[in-house]
Amino acid sequence: MNFEFTEDQDALRAEVRKFLVNESPLSLARAAMEHTGERVGEVWRGLADLGVTTLMLPASCGGHGLGALELCVVAEEVGRQLSPVPLASTLYLAAQALLLGASQAQQQRWLPRIARGDAATWAAPLDSQWNPQALPVFESGVLRGRAPLVPDGMAAAFAVVLARDARSEVPVLVLAELGACVRRTPRKTIDPARPFASFEFEGVEAEPLDACADPLALLDTVRQRAAILLAFEQLGGADAALDMAASYARERRTFGRPIGSYQGIKHKLADIYTRNQMARSHCYYGAWALASGASELPLAAAGARVSASDAFGFAAQENIQTHGGMGYTWEIDCHLFYRRARQLAVMLGSTHEWRERLVRELETQLAA
Repeated sequence: MNFEFTEDQDALRAEVRKFLVNESPLSLARAAMEHTGERVGEVWRGLADLGVTTLMLPASCGGHGLGALELCVVAEEVGRQLSPVPLASTLYLAAQALLLGASQAQQQRWLPRIARGDAATWAAPLDSQWNPQALPVFESGVLRGRAPLVPDGMAAAFAVVLARDARSEVPVLVLAELGACVRRTPRKTIDPARPFASFEFEGVEAEPLDACADPLALLDTVRQRAAILLAFEQLGGADAALDMAASYARERRTFGRPIGSYQGIKHKLADIYTRNQMARSHCYYGAWALASGASELPLAAAGARVSASDAFGFAAQENIQTHGGMGYTWEIDCHLFYRRARQLAVMLGSTHEWRERLVRELETQLAA
């Protein structure tokens, strides 16, 4: 079983990294956090021009024959730069729901918009702790109610929404255009560079995903797929935090020597590297399961999610420690990684929830 990426995939990585280093430096994440990120839309359009928004889409809907592995590569590079683009909401969540739950005709109406660069979002619970009675109500093709936490909600053109059917009282996944009948309110989060919003649907026209027989099963599968893709973002962020810490350790001198020559700093950097490599192995396993449609997807998703969350959180924390007192200041970029690590760690449910899922999947495999 080969877990290495191909030459073409590595070439894609190099191209996306070159673009993001030039067009989406850490200063852009900082500007977005300070609500002055006017160029974020330009970066998203640039990624669309590179073909990123076509990944995993069928050829009939604007895809170019590239799949899950290529999207994992892009996710890692976006994570390295902390790019404030709506990649997760659009391609990890909304697009996956359409690929799994929409008919071919419905896909051909909605997915080409993503391919052209329209941002989409996921107005559905991001974890397993939710109240069915709190869902928006869908009745006679019209959506009413509130979605309290929507990623990239202010930028999205349309959304996949988990609602409650007014007649049957069962959950249903619907597609809704986000026009004038949707009231959007920005939400404060620990990382404003990855913004969230709340939606108030006031008589919005919507249509059900017409090939979705079990909305809750689809909801769970989308979360598993998104967990792997988000894990690659976390892996990219963890590697960038390690690079930042190592660079500072080589440059900062005390008692006439670089601090990286001291054993305490060496151990910090080695510990970060070890956790990153452990996370990488789980992420690669997850990429294989996602690309091949393997039955191990639930196990691989949980493993990637837990290990990547742990690695990114640890790397971001130790990066601050390596920088000493400077690491806690606003001017140094360490806190950008820490904010992103904390927010991504809970975006699809807490790490504790995913650990429990990992244990259940392992017990199931051992009992088989």
